[in-house]
Amino acid sequence: MNHHKRTNTNTIQLVDRVKPEIYQELKLKIPGVKLVQVIHVINHQSIVEALKISEFVDAILLDSGNPNLKIKELGGTGRTHNWDISKEIVKKTKMPVFLAGGLNPENVRKAVDYVQPYGVDICSGVRTHGKLDQKKLQLFFNEIKKI
Repeated sequence: MNHHKRTNTNTIQLVDRVKPEIYQELKLKIPGVKLVQVIHVINHQSIVEALKISEFVDAILLDSGNPNLKIKELGGTGRTHNWDISKEIVKKTKMPVFLAGGLNPENVRKAVDYVQPYGVDICSGVRTHGKLDQKKLQLFFNEIKKI
């Protein structure tokens, strides 16, 4: 909350699981701020998780991390996940669903065509040695424009 107060954001992305009462608390303390919950697509249980959480948030972001590991992976892995599961989540929810996880200029069109997300989120797929790569970024947006 302190970070939100300093930056005056209009959206907060939660990258780890939280209890349902946390969503309610956030909505009360910072009304008007949208909540986006990351769902780490691991297996078909992710569909159940997404449907349950959709009651409390404004959007869902599907990523390829794994919060069940001893050292949690909460994004930025550069790996894709099972897009069949993501597609099912998009079909079953009535809210914006963003797709993340291993997207890059070579696969973004296929991912969007197949999953039909509201939007996409990129990070490692447009970086080289950890730094933003202008050429990869341009190629990525060229592919987006073709959709």
